[in-house]
Amino acid sequence: MNGPKLLAEHTGILRSKVGACWPGTRAVFRGHDLHQDFHDSDWMALYIFGITGRHYTPEQVRLLHGIWVLTSYPDTRIWNNRVAALAGSSRSTPTLGLSAALAVSDARIYGGGSGLRAIDFFLRTAKARASGQKLRDFIVEELKSTYIYGYGRPIDSRDERLPWLTRLAGELGLNQGPHFKMAFEIENILQKLGKTNLRMNYAGLIAALAADLGLTPREFHIFIMPMFLAGMPPCWLEAAEKPEGALFPTPCDGIAYEGLPTRPWRSRIT
Repeated sequence: MNGPKLLAEHTGILRSKVGACWPGTRAVFRGHDLHQDFHDSDWMALYIFGITGRHYTPEQVRLLHGIWVLTSYPDTRIWNNRVAALAGSSRSTPTLGLSAALAVSDARIYGGGSGLRAIDFFLRTAKARASGQKLRDFIVEELKSTYIYGYGRPIDSRDERLPWLTRLAGELGLNQGPHFKMAFEIENILQKLGKTNLRMNYAGLIAALAADLGLTPREFHIFIMPMFLAGMPPCWLEAAEKPEGALFPTPCDGIAYEGLPTRPWRSRIT
């Protein structure tokens, strides 16, 4: 905000480059007639065009589809799916439950937040390398900040999604980009540095692929926002079919309480 003058310039008018609709007539989507030009469009093609304003090839669109498909896990134990399922268990609506589940998907060290920081890391790494800095030296410096986003995973450092996405990228001829190749170079460097737990994870691979497709961090962040969505409705539905409140009930003796001990109840009434 720069004062009332700035606000006055925007009062009573909306200036937009992304589109508008005229009910009963037509709708414009980034300069295109939505119904005339996109009536048979792939949804992902429209979605990514809406984000970037750029048209992508069928192969690139298929890769973007694959990124979403391969991470659609209908496991209610996963943190964001649990939110969707608890909404179903408490008889909340699908819209509220899935919206809340998507919101918590934007976590800092996993989910959307890790992907955002991973693409930022790759872009910074590529810039440092282009300026003449050795890749190994840059990685050593980054390790001092504790995290290298895009590498490392709880429970098992191997990410079962990577072979499938790597294969898909190869089949589509999209595995030759500089960031994609650099991602594997970084993994090799981390292993040689003794960081055997820091293998590439899904956020790292999709961030590298997205950087090769020309997505900015902000564009990438919006693209991955619904990435877990397909796995959530099954969790909501299954929970809603069970007795209300029966999902993950926790008895009192199942809580490790370390607070104040039991105290006698003293009424204030005399």
